[in-house]
Amino acid sequence: MNHTTPGPVAPGKRMLSEQVYAHLRDAIMRGDHAPGDPLKPQDLARELSVSLAVVREALVRVVGDGLADRLPNRGFAVPAFSDRRWQELAEARRTVEPAVLRLSVERGDLDWESRVRAAHHRLARTPAYVPEEGEYYSAAWSEAHRVFHRTLLEGCGNSALLETFDRMWTASELARRWSAYRNPGRNGAEEHRRLEEAALARDADTAAEVLAHHLSQTAAGLSGCLHDRQDGPTA
Repeated sequence: MNHTTPGPVAPGKRMLSEQVYAHLRDAIMRGDHAPGDPLKPQDLARELSVSLAVVREALVRVVGDGLADRLPNRGFAVPAFSDRRWQELAEARRTVEPAVLRLSVERGDLDWESRVRAAHHRLARTPAYVPEEGEYYSAAWSEAHRVFHRTLLEGCGNSALLETFDRMWTASELARRWSAYRNPGRNGAEEHRRLEEAALARDADTAAEVLAHHLSQTAAGLSGCLHDRQDGPTA
């Protein structure tokens, strides 16, 4: 009996799947799909004029990024504000990242100092919001933000700890955007400036304290999202 193995995915189909994945990811990040909203493959396939198989493949990837959930009935949905994972992630980050920053401040060399300065300069000069990208943080600012936080920790010289940071950062990206949107009065620029100053002054205690507070503010903003939904709109 002859057995055949499936051939490679056609380049055209692979490119189409990549485009649909990027579209869904960006739409969720922009807030086009509200927290808790269902992501119906049939509706998305019709809207995007692609096959159901392409949409499902893209949705599975979005689930892997932590931007959607796969439901027991095999449907998909945007995560909800009330999901316990957000508070667990916040607790994990407040536990791990200040400790890694302490190591980074103690071990970082002159090259690390230069990269921290450059990363903070880029973050401070990048617009946080642009009209064409919706109500949440812009993609350029989000990337500059990630690079700044990671650069602060890179002085630790421990790849396992940095990989842990990378996983937690990706998993919490959606909650971070929700939190910022619901806490517009927060002075994040000042928090980042204080982080840079404390790190470059080699003040590990202050740097860790400022970072812990910074992460707590994000969690508090997300809690505000939940309260707003429970209590109704506010003025």
